[in-house]
Amino acid sequence: MTTRATRTPRRRTVIALAVILAVIVGFLVRLVDIQVVNAAANVKDSVDNSLGVTRTLDGARGSIVDQNGTVLAESQLVYDLQMDPKAMRGLETSKNKPKLPWAKAADKIAAITGQTGDEVRKIASDALAENADSQYAMIKKGLSTDQFLKIRALGLDYLTPVSRSVRVYPNGAVGGNLIGFIAGDGAKEGLEEAQNSCLSATKGTETYLTGQDGVIIPGSATEKPAVDGGTVKLTINTELQWYLQQMISEEVKTQAAKSGTVTVVEVGTGKIRAAAEFPSVDPNDPAASNAADRGSRIFSTSFEPGSTFKAITAATVMQDAGATPATSVTASSHEKFPNGAVINDAFEHPAYQYTLAGALIDSSNVALSHYGDMVTDQQRYDELVKFGVGSKTAIDFPGEASGIIHPVKDWDYQSHYTTTFGQYYTVTAPQVASVYQTIANGGLKVPLSLVESCTGADGKVTQAPAAKPQRILDAGLDAELSRMIENVAVQGSVSDMIKVPGYRVAAKTGTAQKPDPLTGAYKDGIYFTSMVGYAPADHPEYVVVVTLDEPTRVTSSAATAPAFQKAMTQVLKTYRVQPSTVPMEPLLPKYVQ
Repeated sequence: MTTRATRTPRRRTVIALAVILAVIVGFLVRLVDIQVVNAAANVKDSVDNSLGVTRTLDGARGSIVDQNGTVLAESQLVYDLQMDPKAMRGLETSKNKPKLPWAKAADKIAAITGQTGDEVRKIASDALAENADSQYAMIKKGLSTDQFLKIRALGLDYLTPVSRSVRVYPNGAVGGNLIGFIAGDGAKEGLEEAQNSCLSATKGTETYLTGQDGVIIPGSATEKPAVDGGTVKLTINTELQWYLQQMISEEVKTQAAKSGTVTVVEVGTGKIRAAAEFPSVDPNDPAASNAADRGSRIFSTSFEPGSTFKAITAATVMQDAGATPATSVTASSHEKFPNGAVINDAFEHPAYQYTLAGALIDSSNVALSHYGDMVTDQQRYDELVKFGVGSKTAIDFPGEASGIIHPVKDWDYQSHYTTTFGQYYTVTAPQVASVYQTIANGGLKVPLSLVESCTGADGKVTQAPAAKPQRILDAGLDAELSRMIENVAVQGSVSDMIKVPGYRVAAKTGTAQKPDPLTGAYKDGIYFTSMVGYAPADHPEYVVVVTLDEPTRVTSSAATAPAFQKAMTQVLKTYRVQPSTVPMEPLLPKYVQ
């Protein structure tokens, strides 16, 4: 039998235990609430109250690849090897000597970094000589991942490899003027700039709490991961680009020119398959090139197109005046027109009764001036603008020139005629390519493009916006114009130099005088030469534009003929274009008898 005296202490014990248990349960509930339920909020509150540490996480900048996936630009991790001289000295002077003494450790480090042991030892000794408590000395910058792993395997606590991301260009100068580069101050050039929104990484953050000893408090870390940049895919073919850069380099030197370019455009799509130039730049070491050579002359240089744009005059008089390849005018090699303008041809000849086809073959400035009188200045101006003169291409490359076309009200008695044969306005090589892409494509202009797509870090592919094709010339008229341009390649002055065995080629040369920037007058005997054409002429697939700035060994349009022939041959070979199967039907004679 339990007495009242014994029940009272037992009841008190039960109550005490219940209270203790309730307190423990309360603590547990609060602990779970703090560390589990509201952990993120509590960490944020701690950080907001300066109790935490926030570290920025960098993502990798995206890559630039060609049409086949060949890498042209990418980001790689490298390591800067730092050391703590004070810690090294402390180990060396302690009772427990390190397994690898500094004298031998320096030799092993040097064998990995490509230095000598004496060089490594001197870096440490110099740091200590300057400051006996020095905890920092840079051994070597830019170590590879393989070197980093070998350094880490040495197990030396006083060494710290610090990682950083660097931009590398595996193919060097191939496409360098297009790709651009990232300068030391972060400034970007070329496609590195133009495609920055795709290539740029999104920074992340890591936040954590530390104790007084600097150790991270378990469970306090939160992370917002960085997002790597996307991959930009270009329309460029790296192998073709490499060949054309080598070739134009040789041609520039052969002709003793200031510079040269080759632009290749796919007729049906408007995609640029190569844009080669010399001098060029290696994005891995842009400082090794002159500042003027680090951009893209193809896009930034404008010039008077000369005779290559006589095709537009021909198209205008056919479209607006009803002219045909057989329409004729009388023209001598030197004429003074009623308005006082004086026009000359490049060679002496008597008065010929030129057909339009023949005027293009002989590239007669005087004859084209007569044809130009068949239409108004406004009609010719409108046609030039419709073909793209005075406007940047759809590519809108950094630093791209738009060219210059003066309004009709500014045309004087001389420019009324010089505009018929490619003077008094300027264009870029891509604009020339666009004109001939239109002619080769049956009169349908497909805007040029250089970028295919951007593939994000999540694998999502965003295709570059496709500009709408535009009908410039009636297909029937265009076919007659194309036939005349092919006729120029067959009967013109450089026909033997530009033949590509097995293929029909359409082409036109251009030789433009260069104005003196100080006087505005043309320089005597100084020319900017160009040649543009497409093949196969019976089913056009590729347009090639070649330019040479101030060739001195051959100053006529013949200077560009060898480069054009080599470029077109390589393009057709690279893309395995089927040879022509239908022979060309000869056009009318050059002159009306």
